[in-house]
Amino acid sequence: MPAGFRDLRTFIAALEAAGELRRVRVEVDPDLEITEIVTRVVREEGPALLFENVRGASFPLAVNLLGNARRIAVALGEEPESIGDGLVRFIEAAQPPRIRRLFRSRRTISRVLAMRPSHAFPRAAPCQEVVAPPDLSPFPITKSWPLDGGRFITLGLVQTAEPDTGVRNLGIYRMQVFGPDSTGMHWQIQKGGGFHYRAAESRGRPLPVAVLIGTDPATLLAAVAPLPEGIDELAFAGFLRGSSTRLTAARTIPLEVPATAEFVLEGEVRPHERQPEGPFGDHFGHYSNAAPFPVFRLRAVTHRRGAIFTASVVGKPPQEDKHMGEAVGRMLTPLVRVMHKEVKDLAAYYEAGFHNLLVVGIDERYAKEGMKAALGLLGTGQLSLTKCLVLVDESIAVRDFDAVLRAIRENFDPEDDFLLIPGVPLDTLDFTSYTMNLGSKMVLDATSRRIDPVFRSARADTEAGAAEAAAAAIRDPEGARQPLVAPFDLERVRAIDSRIRAARLVEGALLILQVDSGIASGGNGAGAEVLGRVLESGAARTKIVAVVSEDVNIDDPVSRLWGIFTRFDAARDVRFAQSALRHAWPVHRGPLGIDATWKTGYPLPVTMPDEIVRKVSARWAEYRISK
Repeated sequence: MPAGFRDLRTFIAALEAAGELRRVRVEVDPDLEITEIVTRVVREEGPALLFENVRGASFPLAVNLLGNARRIAVALGEEPESIGDGLVRFIEAAQPPRIRRLFRSRRTISRVLAMRPSHAFPRAAPCQEVVAPPDLSPFPITKSWPLDGGRFITLGLVQTAEPDTGVRNLGIYRMQVFGPDSTGMHWQIQKGGGFHYRAAESRGRPLPVAVLIGTDPATLLAAVAPLPEGIDELAFAGFLRGSSTRLTAARTIPLEVPATAEFVLEGEVRPHERQPEGPFGDHFGHYSNAAPFPVFRLRAVTHRRGAIFTASVVGKPPQEDKHMGEAVGRMLTPLVRVMHKEVKDLAAYYEAGFHNLLVVGIDERYAKEGMKAALGLLGTGQLSLTKCLVLVDESIAVRDFDAVLRAIRENFDPEDDFLLIPGVPLDTLDFTSYTMNLGSKMVLDATSRRIDPVFRSARADTEAGAAEAAAAAIRDPEGARQPLVAPFDLERVRAIDSRIRAARLVEGALLILQVDSGIASGGNGAGAEVLGRVLESGAARTKIVAVVSEDVNIDDPVSRLWGIFTRFDAARDVRFAQSALRHAWPVHRGPLGIDATWKTGYPLPVTMPDEIVRKVSARWAEYRISK
């Protein structure tokens, strides 16, 4: 049954009763110290933290509330995939309506009925128990990383309405504090709030904005969820919670806001007003570059008595967003299967910042149906920001990257199974193309469905090419791919170039070479040179060769996925041992090479200063986090 937490404080009480929350009573500094504490706790999948004494602040700060799978289950009252499965069963039972099947879905029906927000409040709403001046100074707003442009609100749920239709949107966008009554509004590409602002700005009108801080967990997860455009996140929160979201009219702007939020910041974003925002150490594990973004002007603050502020730390994985993102993915995957019947499972990898690596399990009913599915997914909502999509058979566990690599080893043939899509939208945080919001994507088909040999021979445009294709069909009459699994000597590969510091072969498919790319000195271009020499040598008898920088631990699965997939642009940094054009058809052979080194012009990876690390280590016992 749904947990039904209607506000943050009842959720916090439940976590504390379950041993999933620790109170930190000693004074802590919001400038870097809190980030270092939380990062250590998250890596151990430790408890939620309530900092009761934040230097310079008048309110306590709750962090890491959804930082492990146990707390996600407490928040939802059941496992995330059960919610998605229940919604799919309801949809299927209603198409057309069947009484018996609808009766079996009665729990889901109660959730569906809860999607309609309620407005009844006998007294003043809890979120308006205190009306305060428009001043951010008393709040425990953190600075996460040393090169951040300042302090950032990191868990503000930004509520807007489309100017003409009134359709709501709720999303989480970082907000850099510019002054006591103004912040940045980091509306990234493909975000609903940004679309609402564009519509208002085109009419020369300010956009009313409410920022909710400290909501119940269902509202928080609804704001995280990449719902289709036009779907009301507050209605979806009611579905997740199993009870309707209670709303009340804001004091100074024409919006209805969740009545049990701890804080509501009321204001507006004016047309054509921009201010430099950033840099900020974001969930790609690098600083995002400073750029002009809209400005939020604060007009009023309302909050509950004894209100609790909330924040989240983002940076090099793993962080809290791992568990929130994976939970939302498990909830929404069943809906993807409704739209794409051939899709059986999918996983966006938190290690790669979610948008950089998506693995999709496919039940192929005909050759290359998986590629059809890939193109459809790359045109769907937030999935359109995916940079690298890998297709595997439905029998492959999509969240097991070693199993994915084995599928690549056995099935991926770049001549048939590689697709590059240059010059398309990418996540605003992706810096690898050097152009904000634009870059390239690639699809690797590692499914086992075989290509018709007639198709293979027909695409050759010369007699030699036709003869080669015919010979291949004789050797391989069913068109099967030949796995390339021959062992080779790692030391021989390392000897190709003295700049190779370390090498690791993973599952016979992925050869990772670590080089000194000169992060500290601004880059040296070693990655591209080393990759070229290795591919030309023919010594790398594997499917993928990735060259990474000196700060990547190639023996750690999280670090190597982060180090590879956040640091390359497919069109700029991917090459093959052999490439040619057959008319307009690119044909590739040999290993797929990725220059995933840090390059000149890239923002720096986030790191914590040694003095902060030493400070937190020295104070660790004071925090009383470990029992």
